[in-house]
Amino acid sequence: MPESSDWAASGVLALTGSPDGPPLLPPGRAATVARELTARIAAATAGTAHPVALDGARLLAERAALTGHRRAGRVSAGGSCRLLPTRDGWAAVSCARPGDPLLLGALVGQELPGDPWPAIEAWVRAHPGDELAARAELLGVAAGPVRSPGPPPPPFPWHPPRPVEGLLVVDFSALWAGPLAASLLGLAGARVVKVEVPDRLDGARRGDPAFYRLLHAGHRSVLLDPSTPRGRAAMGALVAAADVVVEASRPRALAGFGLDADASVAAGTTWISLTAAGRASGRIGFGDDVAAGAGLVARDADGDPVFVGDALADPLTGLTAAALAMTAPADGSGVLWDVAMSDVVAATLVLGTGEGATPGPSPAARRQDGRWVLDTPDGAVPVAPPQPRTVAGSAPEAGADTAAVLAELGVPVP
Repeated sequence: MPESSDWAASGVLALTGSPDGPPLLPPGRAATVARELTARIAAATAGTAHPVALDGARLLAERAALTGHRRAGRVSAGGSCRLLPTRDGWAAVSCARPGDPLLLGALVGQELPGDPWPAIEAWVRAHPGDELAARAELLGVAAGPVRSPGPPPPPFPWHPPRPVEGLLVVDFSALWAGPLAASLLGLAGARVVKVEVPDRLDGARRGDPAFYRLLHAGHRSVLLDPSTPRGRAAMGALVAAADVVVEASRPRALAGFGLDADASVAAGTTWISLTAAGRASGRIGFGDDVAAGAGLVARDADGDPVFVGDALADPLTGLTAAALAMTAPADGSGVLWDVAMSDVVAATLVLGTGEGATPGPSPAARRQDGRWVLDTPDGAVPVAPPQPRTVAGSAPEAGADTAAVLAELGVPVP
């Protein structure tokens, strides 16, 4: 069983547990799945001018290697999500966006000046998880109960691999999952164009510059305003020219931009749709709350949940999306991949012992010769810290390539 060794090598185990306690072994096989995905990507790109050979397990923790994030127990490594007790269990609640304190204030029914967490924690403790989930979806808040793993979702119907070099990838996504997928396609030789709108730039631009560069080096940036007819027309022309579209928006938001995934797929496009819980769901979610909500949590000595790694649903989903985009139906037709982050995580977990069950404490690493090691069936394995990749090139400023890209398509600049 390689799962425990893969976890130890990934850097995720080092990020899992309380800050003053030992690293804890996560459940399931996400690190092994990540290595299986990069093996698919390596096989699809072998023998090309741009082979991509990466260790998927290490990609799961690479952001923390650049930001210096550490394990923090029931506070996420990035600090924006917390595990809180509910009336009937536990929940993960995110407060990551500038507007989230206002939305969370609406959720708990009061203004949240200063530190919002005491009032949020008090409200969550007094209400059941299902009520939190319903109100969070209504208000567009990333929050929900921590559930025991259930039956795994159906596997993706993988198509044969296809050449990626030279394909045009139009990336509407932001933060981590979608940009990771686009960056892996770029490493394989695809031409990647990142599309942003003026009032909603990628929030990752406000984060660690080295991490943003890791995901966007060598790409081109287009800034378009879909509230104008010419902006919508230019956006539509980009999508019409794309071989692959990567997006992480709810379908009604894309419809407001004048974009139609089904029509693009009918024209032969590979469309990668990344959402928290699927295109039919209105749920909002980010990497930490989605992973915890799907049951990917470790358990401390009291059996209470702690976060696993750093926003693990994001890199897992990005790896999955990249591997899917490197395939295509044998007849050359288009395909719509509905990639739900919650399903990606759930597929790495084993069936639990029932809704609301509380497993025992997670296996813990121990100190040996001044370092943490994990006892596995193969012996004591060192617990590796998060490790960064190096990347060449720079990430473009927002809109730096708008005129050039549209000129290549013969589209007037808005």
